[in-house]
Amino acid sequence: DSVPPLQVIRPEPCGICGSRIRFGKAAVKCRQCQLLLHPKCREQCPSPCAPRPHHHAWPREGVLADFAPPTPPLVPTLVVQCVTEVETRGLTETGLYRVPGAEQLVREWKRRLLRAGGALPALSSVADIHVVCGVLKDFLRGLKEPLGLLIPLTPLPGAATDIPDDAACSTALRHMVSKLPPANRDTLAFLMLHLLRVSCSPHCKMDVLNLSRVFGPTLVGHGSANPTPLAIMEDTPRQCKVVARLLSLPSDFWRGFVGTEQENLVPT
Repeated sequence: DSVPPLQVIRPEPCGICGSRIRFGKAAVKCRQCQLLLHPKCREQCPSPCAPRPHHHAWPREGVLADFAPPTPPLVPTLVVQCVTEVETRGLTETGLYRVPGAEQLVREWKRRLLRAGGALPALSSVADIHVVCGVLKDFLRGLKEPLGLLIPLTPLPGAATDIPDDAACSTALRHMVSKLPPANRDTLAFLMLHLLRVSCSPHCKMDVLNLSRVFGPTLVGHGSANPTPLAIMEDTPRQCKVVARLLSLPSDFWRGFVGTEQENLVPT
């Protein structure tokens, strides 16, 4: 049930195709769910629809807990939806998370998702799955604190990852993960399970080593609050080593944080 065509004052994305509706162009908006779309996309609008609850926009940046839901598992909807979309149609793509998506589309979709808050637009209209991967990586990189903020490179993980005995190393890492803030811990667990599934896909050709190179600098912090360019260069291989070690932990360990309430992670 839409209102007569209106003129767009500020460029906004179409809720169906995702392309921008430019300034001064005609658009239609549903009275029930407030969905804004091109007139030509009207026929693709889901029917019937239901009024959408009001959601406050997420901040442009913040700590992970700012984006987490109020009930466990504390994994932001944006992370869940990106991961779900990638697993739905991306596990046959070579170079998943390594091949970059178009920067402009990544920025646009990240902006849309943050502005939407918990009521996220469907990512199925994003043709290139690498754009969805890019949104997830950009969201994690944009946090004020790294996801593994309590897994510093020194003195523990640097030492933990160098422990020759696998059992002792695993014990040290499990302890550090358990000490993370709940939202960070649950989200890290959810991501590790996802990345393990990616690593098992022969089509993706992204083994644990490749994935740790991509996600090491994103998930693990530096040894200091304001690292110098030299420190960043020196930290990178250690960050990758930490993520590789995290991915070596058994799936059951990670499921212990998110598995019992997995049904709450299904996007609506």
